[in-house]
Amino acid sequence: MSNSNQALLIQIAESFTSAGAKLGVVESCTGGGLGAALTSIAGSSEWFEGGLITYSNKVKMKSVYVRESTLDQHGAVSEECVKEMANGGMIALGLDCCLSVSGIAGPGGGSPGKPVGTVWFGLAVRHKSIEAFHHVFEGDRNSVREQAVQVGLSILSKVSLKKAV
Repeated sequence: MSNSNQALLIQIAESFTSAGAKLGVVESCTGGGLGAALTSIAGSSEWFEGGLITYSNKVKMKSVYVRESTLDQHGAVSEECVKEMANGGMIALGLDCCLSVSGIAGPGGGSPGKPVGTVWFGLAVRHKSIEAFHHVFEGDRNSVREQAVQVGLSILSKVSLKKAV
């Protein structure tokens, strides 16, 4: 684990622990990489509840309530889909915050509108709006996935939480 990831993980841990908040993830293209990173530090069970790997559209619909119409109209790699994934994950896992990620890691699967390396992140925080973030990464499949985990941790390190009541 890189020093930058370690610093982000410490920041995330302190933020969620001090707020008494529970975090979870819903992953597609990272295949569990975010969950693995978040649980790599001792004490993560205090603030990390769990995650779901929703690789297929069927599992996205069944596990985290992504609507079929969203997938038909926008695709799995879209702002609309990751927002539904994050919100659905928060509901399904009983979380205070959920980060979702869906993308095209390659080497195939890209298109002119969504090239290989396109990744969307969704962030749902209880009692706040749901946000989405878009990145296009360079490199091979492993590099895209690693960069997506890094950006996911960066997003989580900036989450503003209020102390749970």
